[in-house]
Amino acid sequence: MLQLLLATTNQGKVRELGSLFSDASWELTTPARQGIKIKVQETGTTFEGNATIKAVAYAKASNLITIADDSGLEVEALNGEPGVLSARYAGEGASDKAKVELLLSKLIVVPLEERKARFRCVIAIAFPEGGVVLCKGECPGLIAFEPKGTNGFGYDPVFYLPEFSRTMAELGDEEKNRVSHRGKAAGRARKLLLSLFGN
Repeated sequence: MLQLLLATTNQGKVRELGSLFSDASWELTTPARQGIKIKVQETGTTFEGNATIKAVAYAKASNLITIADDSGLEVEALNGEPGVLSARYAGEGASDKAKVELLLSKLIVVPLEERKARFRCVIAIAFPEGGVVLCKGECPGLIAFEPKGTNGFGYDPVFYLPEFSRTMAELGDEEKNRVSHRGKAAGRARKLLLSLFGN
């Protein structure tokens, strides 16, 4: 059975990626389950760079095919902020609540029609023998005036999807996986892995 390492300690990402790959018979594992305790510095200036850095480091440490994602929120009115700094926007170790509050404070006088944003995700698949493949996805939306919903993490509660009249955090898992940036990138990664290794 193909074993894939999900190179993240973020439990929200573990749940989402686990759900997205659930219908394949591959065994998904995590650094914690493999006893891997490395600290990877995300020094890239792009989502592509950071995803590659993480995937390559964990593939070398585990000798397993490794999936790493780097994703974030880009807000048009803030010139693309928080971008690659999405996870650290309010400082290292800041809570999701603190990051959302900082974001909303910067948009306090911006009307809804000017709060355009997009979630972007890059998934890097790294192979122990070398080589990296990138799969990308994005999801457009608007930044809401206040958080709503509990099915999500990060900026999901303020990422409003006009076609659903709800935030990302108000969607069910199936809906979210179909339209989200991570869902689209993971779908492409899954298709690639199926073509290489089968189900």
